[in-house]
Amino acid sequence: MGRGRAKAKQTKVARDLKYRTHETDFGALARELHGQSERDDSDPPEPDGLDEWSDYSDSRRD
Repeated sequence: MGRGRAKAKQTKVARDLKYRTHETDFGALARELHGQSERDDSDPPEPDGLDEWSDYSDSRRD
């Protein structure tokens, strides 16, 4: 009991996704999948923090 409203909402969302027309920008999708962005990448990359964790490494493994 009590599942009727949730199931009805799921059905409504699924139907909306199935029958709605989409304006897909395939160029933007391709750029996202290939790791290219639309923004300017002139910001310097952030450090990855390896120096911060080097103190915790096991020196016997070297």
